[in-house]
Amino acid sequence: MEPASSESVNHLCPSPARDGPKTATARPERSSVVPPYWQRHERNTSRLSSYSVDLSQPTPISLEDHTLEGSEQCKVLWAKSVTIDDYVVVSGTAPGLGAYVVWNCTVETLDGGPMKIRKRYSEFEELRSKLVQTFPHAVGSMPQFPPKSVVSRFRPRFLERRKQGLAYFLNCILLNPEFAGSPVLKEFLFS
Repeated sequence: MEPASSESVNHLCPSPARDGPKTATARPERSSVVPPYWQRHERNTSRLSSYSVDLSQPTPISLEDHTLEGSEQCKVLWAKSVTIDDYVVVSGTAPGLGAYVVWNCTVETLDGGPMKIRKRYSEFEELRSKLVQTFPHAVGSMPQFPPKSVVSRFRPRFLERRKQGLAYFLNCILLNPEFAGSPVLKEFLFS
């Protein structure tokens, strides 16, 4: 693959001089999940030394093609999205004792096939705990867990909020290249 010339790269960027003035249009809101590692984080101190940054020259844009079969990112990422479809309250032996909730999840793979898994909240907690142990430097990339409640734990409104929180957590984990190929995640999905 030949590198793009600066002329063809500049053609991809809109220019008022070349393309004419543009009017501002409202963009439709997206309802997609934005994992925390995609969000901008402000830093207090720069790790770059002042002599290594030349502000007079703009840095060139580097384009990388990750669609090739052999790319490292293609090998690691395998999931497209995760949804928690519904939940089932499993009753214990005595009324109100030993009851728990099972979450029915669907993982859409990049190959197009869905993968169904059923997990309890405690299994999600265990996954997060193991990921924190395995990737202590990446704790900021993991969202907080939905809270526990002894009183509301089987109420539909509480369970719907928990469902959204668990879906967000799973999307952040499965769509992060650092976690996607980890044995910890594979153990969670296939056990």
